Amino acid sequence: MTTTISVEGMTCGHCEQTVEEALQNVPGVTDATADQEDDQVEVDGDADTATLVEAVEDAGYTVET
Repeated sequence: MTTTISVEGMTCGHCEQTVEEALQNVPGVTDATADQEDDQVEVDGDADTATLVEAVEDAGYTVET
């Protein structure tokens, strides 16, 4: 399953990497690809959305709802 999350605050490649790494540490996530230009991250796996949002916010970014 692929989940797309809108993320505010990613301004560079390092930001993308930080968000990707935070999500890849969530149990059930098999891959995460962030795109700062689209302000989105696509997450593959079976982790629930609330857990994904929490991981992004814990990394210091804001999830757009």
